[in-house]
Amino acid sequence: MKLRSLLAHIVSFFLRGILLVVPVTIIIYGIYQLFLWLDRIIPLDIPGLGLLSLLVIITLAGWLGSTILFRPLAELGEEVLQRIPILKTIYDALKDLVGALVGNKRSFDRPVLVRMVTNSNLEKLGFITQDDLSVLGIPGNKVAVYLPHSFAWSGNLYIVPTENVTPINARAGDVMKFIVSGGVAHVEEDNE
Repeated sequence: MKLRSLLAHIVSFFLRGILLVVPVTIIIYGIYQLFLWLDRIIPLDIPGLGLLSLLVIITLAGWLGSTILFRPLAELGEEVLQRIPILKTIYDALKDLVGALVGNKRSFDRPVLVRMVTNSNLEKLGFITQDDLSVLGIPGNKVAVYLPHSFAWSGNLYIVPTENVTPINARAGDVMKFIVSGGVAHVEEDNE
């Protein structure tokens, strides 16, 4: 009887060990593979030097992009992209998305709960991205709400009646982390 109890404890400890070791191992392996892949972009004989060179080049490009020297080239490149219909659509959407995430015009800063069906308790977390949809010909009392997918960097944009939207008192970054992780991410309580 004691042998069974001992074996049960050993198996329990083994399974807990797997739950701790496997995710950490996968993360470390993923970071290592990412490092190798980035390091091979600029192949140099010293490990890590390719990655360092890549980081320096990207940083210099960012610095040049904010100076008078690079601005005319960037404007020319953007003008060319604006003249090709398919590339214009993709470029404008990506430019707006990047600006919404990290630029001066952040759009994912108003987390809300959205009732998906009238007379239902089914709700999804999302972000109001536009209040005025008149430019699309959509009458008042509706807003644009972006609903990110879990375990992905994609989502859907829904136009919903304002009465179906409930603002929530949470940090936008925490809400995005919670959604993208499928609800398993730990969200810290705000102690401020």
